[in-house]
Order: sequence, then structure tokens, then C-alpha cells
Amino acid sequence: MQRRWGITVPFQELPLAGQRDLIAELPDLGYTDVWSSEANGTDAFTPLALAAAWAPQLRLGTAIVPVYTRGPATLAMSAASLAAAAPGRFALGIGTSSNVIVERWNGIPFEEPYKRVRDTLRFLRKALRGEKVTETYETFRVQGFTAGVVPDPAPPLLVAALRPGMLRLAGREGDGAILNWLSPEDVRTVVPHVHGGGAGKEVVARIFTMPDVDADTARGIARRQIAAYLNVPVYRAFHEWLGREELGPMWRAWDAGDRKGALAAIPDGVVDDLVVHGPAEHCRERIQQYADNGVTTPAIALVTPGDPADAVRALGLK
Repeated sequence: MQRRWGITVPFQELPLAGQRDLIAELPDLGYTDVWSSEANGTDAFTPLALAAAWAPQLRLGTAIVPVYTRGPATLAMSAASLAAAAPGRFALGIGTSSNVIVERWNGIPFEEPYKRVRDTLRFLRKALRGEKVTETYETFRVQGFTAGVVPDPAPPLLVAALRPGMLRLAGREGDGAILNWLSPEDVRTVVPHVHGGGAGKEVVARIFTMPDVDADTARGIARRQIAAYLNVPVYRAFHEWLGREELGPMWRAWDAGDRKGALAAIPDGVVDDLVVHGPAEHCRERIQQYADNGVTTPAIALVTPGDPADAVRALGLK
């Protein structure tokens, strides 16, 4: 089996149109995959379409596209278009996203997230095979949709999952799971729930990484990231389930409106568990621990300040 070594695109600090040379270099550096996301920056599909043209050897994946912010048919069309442009090289990762992105930024009720993901997954299975879909799901209704572009092969469908219910859905009805904000040790807790739904499932993990950054700088950046993410209800519930009691003081300070206190309350040990930093060789070894514990596709997410090119090259496998 090919060893996968993915990285998140587009790269911060570089204009989107100025990333051609670095993305074209990725295969020579040992990267096999590029994975996009969608929050308040670029959409998930445009960077992958560019990467498909700039580096045709790379596998492409979304990690993730929210199931609320595009209608089911629009999501199917976007996925089918990219899968047709890069046959056999695209994986569609979907997920709930968060109440902040869905409700506050897009004005869409964040209701019944498990059912919405399940229903979207079932719809996409049919739509991306070119079937005519007329069905009333629990969270939406589709009447007579047939995709005008049917990719061959249909892309794998991966589910962003944190806790047991969604993890089992990813393994049972999806082709695998996408993980986020966890340590290598946490992977051992999470992955069995995916494989309980079916053997041979892909497990992608976005791994926040800062190579060759001094510890104080790295921890300062990481604390801000942790506070921004792990106070969002879905991520807080995830870490409560994992038993990460060390975050209790941060959560209490955040609930009280004390943002500075929340940052200060994040222990170094939690930062070092959840964000990979240090010399590049140490970072590669730490990322490999995720793979050793059950992640099949690491998706490195650089949060390094400054020009990302040096970090990309330092973390490469060649």
C-alpha cells in the first residue's frame, strides 16, 4: 500500500494565484495528496481544481465541505465536476462544520447535524452514480434530480467525525472518516469506532504543524488556535468525550468571558499533544505516530508564520 503524505492547501501567506510553483513541486517532495477546507477563506473546490492542473500526480480531497451551506444538488454538481476533471484522484469529504460557520456566518439553522450528514451521504451515493433521485429524507427533500456530469469512477465519500455516532456512520455508510484536533494517542480511541462500521476504511487526519519554530512562539500561536476551535460546542464535546480534563479551566474562563484567562489556562502539555512543533525531523516523526496509530492519510495543516515554502520543503519525505 502506498504511504500517503498529504498537506492542506491553499497555503497561508501566499496569494492563491502565486502558489503554482510550490504546488507543482509537491510530488517531488514526497507529497501524495492535497486537502482543502472551507470556513472563511477560499472555498473547498477552487484550490483543488488549480492543483489538479498544476500537479496532475496529486490526489485531491476536501476536508471538509459543510453539508448545510450548499444545497444537495449543488454539492453533487461541484463534486462531480472535480471528480470528472481528475478521474480517480478525488475524494469528497463532507461534515457538519460548526454552528458558528453555519448559523452565524450563513444564517442557516444548525439542526440535526447527524441526520443531515447521513441524509447527504445517502443522496450523494445515488447522485454521483447518475441515478435520478426523488426522495424525502428526514432533513431535506429532492425531487427528480439527475446529475448531468457522472464521474467515472465516483469519488469516495468521507465523513468528518468526532464522536462515536458519526465515527460509526463514517465506517458504516461512508468510505472512511476525517479527523481533526486530536493527538496521536487519541487516534487509538477514535479509529476503532470507524472500523467497527467496516474494514479497510480510510482515515484522514488534519494535523496542525509548525516545523522549525521555537517552542515559545509555536505555543503562543497554538494557544490562539486551540482557544478558537475547542470552545466551539462540537469540539468541546469531542474533548470532553476524550477525557481531556486539563481543558476545564480554559472552558470555564471562556464561559465567563475571560478570553485572556482562557488562553493562559491552556497547559503546555495540551498544546504539545494537539499541535506538532519543533525541528522538522521531530515533526515528521510525530506525524508518523498518527499513521502508526491508525491514520491512513495524514493531512498536514501548516500554521507556521511567514513564507510556507520552507516548511513545506522541510516536512517533505524526499
